[in-house]
Amino acid sequence: MRIAALLLFVSGAAAAADYRVTAIADGLDHPWSLATLPDGRVLVTERPGRLRVIENGTLRAEPVSGVPAVLAHGQGGLFDVLPDAGFAQNHTLYLSFAAGSREANATNVISARFDGVALSDVKTLFSARPLKKGAVHFGARMAQLADGSLVIGLGDGFALREEAQNISSHLGKLVRINRDGSVPADNPFVGRADALPEIYSFGHRNVQGLLVDPSDGTIYAHEHGPRGGDEINRIRPGRNYGWPLVTYGLDYSGAVVTPYTERPGLEPPLLHWTPSIAPAGFALYRGAAFPQWRDSLLVSALAARQVRRIALHGGDPGTQEVLFAELGQRLRDVRVAADGGLYLLTDANPGAVLKIDPVR
Repeated sequence: MRIAALLLFVSGAAAAADYRVTAIADGLDHPWSLATLPDGRVLVTERPGRLRVIENGTLRAEPVSGVPAVLAHGQGGLFDVLPDAGFAQNHTLYLSFAAGSREANATNVISARFDGVALSDVKTLFSARPLKKGAVHFGARMAQLADGSLVIGLGDGFALREEAQNISSHLGKLVRINRDGSVPADNPFVGRADALPEIYSFGHRNVQGLLVDPSDGTIYAHEHGPRGGDEINRIRPGRNYGWPLVTYGLDYSGAVVTPYTERPGLEPPLLHWTPSIAPAGFALYRGAAFPQWRDSLLVSALAARQVRRIALHGGDPGTQEVLFAELGQRLRDVRVAADGGLYLLTDANPGAVLKIDPVR
């Protein structure tokens, strides 16, 4: 499949952002995450539990072997893939996925060595607790900090939203672990008998996007609200981000979740969307291919079927721009390619990997 070249003229911009869109892989079943290896190979997860390789612009027919069994039901399945910062030397990947049964499941994270064909030396680094019932709100996005530790976003389990405020539960949290699954000594709740030591921040609903600004180490996360109230947050250790004590959204029934949109001691979002756009992927653009987009956050959206570009000014969000709405696709992930272009994943079966390049 090849998508015809598209031109977009950005309102108010000094120069038009002309681009072409090419499908470099299709026939995928709900592709969820994409990562580029140092040698240019591209890894893509499929939610039913397959890890695929794109090499020299071609999707390999056979998936990677050795991927653990996943709970592929509802929103569950194989989620994020993250190469270790030292992948060129250690060949280590991290994968997040739903594990267990419909009655008792959790978000798991493993490490494994990847030889180009198969995974080996698979180790479970993290398993959220308590186990929950139902196949929704897993979270599962990952990012690696400069010290090598991993930050993992977790959902609240949907029916267990009060757990987001319970620091003896992993549900509705960001957690931080070392590469080997141990707990960093400087995590904010280490040493507290009433808290799980992996917790880094709490009061989250369903974290779907997570990134680290390499220039200063700032962690940004976005999460789904209910009906309205999707958020982008700047993450600080030990802070409470409010769910479900505060929200800009309503329950799916139309009922009020809380009368408060802000309260003392709770971190307000950097920005929020009502109605919801259903944010999914997350990237920070500092490439050269599209200079108009430099220093912008890029958020792929499911319900809104677009990418939302948010200009950053001193780390704070500025104007927003809608990109790629003409594709008419639910967009699960957005990543910056090594050449400064973009990769998009369409959330469908069949789904595709799309490459965005400038028109020269």
